[in-house]
Amino acid sequence: MFAAAAAMAIANSPWGDAYAEALHASVGPLSLLHWINDGLMALFFLLVGLEIKRELVDGHLSNWSDRALPSIAAFGGMAVPALVYLAVAGRTPGLANGWAIPSATDIAFAIGVMALLGSRAPTSLKLFLTTVAIVDDMGAVVIIALAYTSEIGGLALLAAAIVLGIMFVLNRLGVKTLWPYLVLFAALWLAVLLSGIHATIAGVLAASVIPIRATPGAPDAEDSPLHRLEHRLHPWVAFLIVPLFGLANAGVSLTDTSVADLIGPLPLGVAAGLSAAGGSSPSISLRMPSTAAAASAPRATTTSSSPPRMPSDINATALRGLALRPCAWISSSAAMPRAKPAIN
Repeated sequence: MFAAAAAMAIANSPWGDAYAEALHASVGPLSLLHWINDGLMALFFLLVGLEIKRELVDGHLSNWSDRALPSIAAFGGMAVPALVYLAVAGRTPGLANGWAIPSATDIAFAIGVMALLGSRAPTSLKLFLTTVAIVDDMGAVVIIALAYTSEIGGLALLAAAIVLGIMFVLNRLGVKTLWPYLVLFAALWLAVLLSGIHATIAGVLAASVIPIRATPGAPDAEDSPLHRLEHRLHPWVAFLIVPLFGLANAGVSLTDTSVADLIGPLPLGVAAGLSAAGGSSPSISLRMPSTAAAASAPRATTTSSSPPRMPSDINATALRGLALRPCAWISSSAAMPRAKPAIN
């Protein structure tokens, strides 16, 4: 968050032009901005995918009833903002294609906000937000890939499918050494990048096939490849990748921006879509353990005949606040077709 604030300050200072030029400077086949957004953020999504898989296989989301609410919330969080945006800005020529802008949750900033709250944010709320954000963000990536990608490379997609298939076979054969998966992850990332689809989706795909050894009600297994990789990625993502992402993408220049620009159909449509997502959160029940219960209960989930209830440490107001999602970094490009970066 401090990096994002610094980016805004730099972008609106005398160094703003140098900041923009540095981000678009070529570093090998890609610009510095592309390396951050398509390269480093693939590692971020790899980590998030590992965390979600751990919860799905060996945690609080290991049964369908606990997965249902975050998934429904995520799909609603994509559909409602898009419909509101179309109602506000859809009739303006050239703006209808921007309906996906308010549909995207910026998961890096959302989790960053939760991190700032530290222990004051209940564990169950963090888990809920993470699950909603990843489902929502993957939906947004799919939307952008299908609706805004001008050209999809069939051969590159086929190569990505083959690489992912090899990783799946290694998983089924019981290979627990990490380096084959990491090498294949690099190949998968390159194939997805060349296909024209946002390369960060390679991180989630790779995470889905990293082996895990479930230990219900016990600490993480030391020989579990997923847990080992997750623990190694955490400091790099928290202290390098996320701050760099904020520094590179939050620098929005307000130079020559007038009030008329701020109340135009596009910003009003995006703001209305995000506000609708935040204001429409129903007072729904969460079948997720509270902080105290999560600390004392084993990770293995159990079924109960009693109706689900909202944990005492989560309320509808907190959910509404989390629904007001910062996604400025994608708003400047999602309304236009995403050009496939050239690789020499």
